[in-house]
Amino acid sequence: MAGIQFDRTLTTAVFHPLRRALGEGGFRLPVLMYHGVCDDPETGVSPYYRTNTSPAVFRRQMRQLSEAGYKTLDLSQAIEALAGRGPVPPGRNVVITFDDGFRCFYTEAWPALREHGFTATAFLATAFIHSARKSFKGRECLTWEEARELRKAGMGMGSHTVNHPTLHELAWDQIERELCDSRRQMENELAEPVTTFAYPYAFPQSDGHFVEVFKKLLRKAGYVCCVTTELGRAKPGDDPLHLKRLPVNSLDDAEFFRAKLEGGYDWLAWPQAAIKNLKEWTGGGGKKSGAAAPMEHAHFH
Repeated sequence: MAGIQFDRTLTTAVFHPLRRALGEGGFRLPVLMYHGVCDDPETGVSPYYRTNTSPAVFRRQMRQLSEAGYKTLDLSQAIEALAGRGPVPPGRNVVITFDDGFRCFYTEAWPALREHGFTATAFLATAFIHSARKSFKGRECLTWEEARELRKAGMGMGSHTVNHPTLHELAWDQIERELCDSRRQMENELAEPVTTFAYPYAFPQSDGHFVEVFKKLLRKAGYVCCVTTELGRAKPGDDPLHLKRLPVNSLDDAEFFRAKLEGGYDWLAWPQAAIKNLKEWTGGGGKKSGAAAPMEHAHFH
């Protein structure tokens, strides 16, 4: 599954044409997952797990969305539409998200988004967002001043925890602190409610008990939406605290990018889930309350 040739070939040659032939059968919403918009090399990382999108590729992807007639929804609009509480906007719709709060969202992504009238949501790990510049994993992050400027320009802001830990390995009280403290700090800095969350690292979808308890903690902390690394597009009736996304990186050429948007990549959710379930079974079970638990290798950061 890790090779780009494998998933790209099957997607563009088999599953995308099949999806188009069969039709959609209802509203489907692609929620794109970006991380860095930069030219930093990702040596030693297989294509499937890469998280960087070069500025040139990102600009091309935004132009492709615009030329294909896509309009961006913010997450609040998306939740209302998926829940049937608001109208489904006509035409083609997409949600664009960025994890980690890197500075390149401000310097590279925002200008390209602004050129096409698009919006996006940046999810911030608040330990690395300060008045002075800080870094996460060797890369510069946003400052609060930049975050406020982006918010005034119409970009969304959500939580990505405080310290960007592997939540599945923490005790429940530690998870609750990560959820509550990050939201509290963001609301203090942005002077408005923060109700969206992005799960850091691989979402442990095979651990049903963890997923249900985690959603209860999200609600308790005041969140109404959680986007995950689980593959696929969102559809009506999906739990807003467990939304699927489509990962994007520099290797998504125009044909592959279009296939992802139109459902040709959704097939990969099945082998992804099967592999995670197998690792869960062979790993000896799920998370233990109050103690660390085994977890599959982190997927997208």
